[in-house]
Amino acid sequence: MRLDTGGLGARLRAWRFGALVVLSVTALVSPLLSAPGPVSASPSIATAASIHYPTWAEVKAARSSEAKAKKQIAAIKALLAKLEADLKAAQADEIAKGNALEAAQNAYDDQVMVADDLRAQADSAGGEADVAKKQANRLLAMLAKSGDGDVVANLLVHAGDADALLYRLEAMNRLSEQSNQIYAQALALSNTAKSLADQADIAEKKRDELKVLAEKALDAARAATVAADKAVQEQQDHQADLQAQLSVLVEKRQATEKDYRAGVIAREKARKAALAAAAAAAGQAGEVNAAGWSRPSSGYISSGFGMRYHPIYHRWILHSGTDIAGQGCGAPIHAAHGGFVSYAGWNGTLGNYVQVNHEDGTSSGYGHIKPGGILVAYGQYVHAGQVIARVGTTGASTGCHLHFIIRVNGQLTNPVPFMRNRGIALG
Repeated sequence: MRLDTGGLGARLRAWRFGALVVLSVTALVSPLLSAPGPVSASPSIATAASIHYPTWAEVKAARSSEAKAKKQIAAIKALLAKLEADLKAAQADEIAKGNALEAAQNAYDDQVMVADDLRAQADSAGGEADVAKKQANRLLAMLAKSGDGDVVANLLVHAGDADALLYRLEAMNRLSEQSNQIYAQALALSNTAKSLADQADIAEKKRDELKVLAEKALDAARAATVAADKAVQEQQDHQADLQAQLSVLVEKRQATEKDYRAGVIAREKARKAALAAAAAAAGQAGEVNAAGWSRPSSGYISSGFGMRYHPIYHRWILHSGTDIAGQGCGAPIHAAHGGFVSYAGWNGTLGNYVQVNHEDGTSSGYGHIKPGGILVAYGQYVHAGQVIARVGTTGASTGCHLHFIIRVNGQLTNPVPFMRNRGIALG
């Protein structure tokens, strides 16, 4: 687990993505799980420490001749281009892995619903079959207690009671017919229950397979976000210096080392100030109740959990969480409960996304975060109520809001009653 509290600056990326088409799980996820990401495809990210960046002494020495200056200018431009290319590659890989993550997770969530529904139908049919069998058994017991043979013998011995006895025989015949019908119904229900149980077994096996695939997709996406963060940090650490060096050489300015170092120091102070401001913003904790839970965002519920007609895709699909709107873009998003950040990056139509593992079998997710609005990093511990992100509308979104997700043992659950049971009203 990577405990990284310095990832605030690594998320300052001005991205804004629209709706993305999700392909089939096997077509989208499988190739990305095995394909090399930017860590292996771009050696400069993995071996940044081995890259040689020009020193002031080298820049100063290069000014001694036109040839040396041109060579140094070309080297600096190549480094700047490489930083930019590595960053774009890392960002593209993060997006691809994030899309694959969402596809795999959605497939698992859908399969959970299918398996649960089939199991519920099988259990219901089995229960109905048991009731029908018991009814048939009771009727058979009544028939056995009376007995057709006794009725016929009584007709021969007690001819005067023929009407009553014949009525009794007719009633028993009807009882026998009813018993046969109930038994036939019980058999049909039993066969249906068996068929549904077999289907449920197959669906649950598929569900478990998709869960493993979703976990692998999460690992791949997580590695991609870490690589993207490193690429951003690498560019931030060196781009300004390289541009300053390039300026000195191209403009042929007689800058002194003191001038150069002053510029470096000023840039470093600006960077630290930006990080400090982000950290201060993240430190504005929300109210936490006695049970250790906090409302993730202010506002009203604009869309609930469950199946809904999607406003963008115009079809019925599962809405995996509760949308909380009305607080406006840039509003703080608070951690609902303490735990470790298990993901912080792109997640398909959920846009910029943070997931917190609460280490009690539950996790919370926060989607549609604004560009540059992720204020935590993978592996970081966050406290309940801590500001972990900023409300946005990235991904497939019609306006600024928080998409809040709760999972219990990896499976989706309705956040409203879940949080209500912990003393928190979402809307």
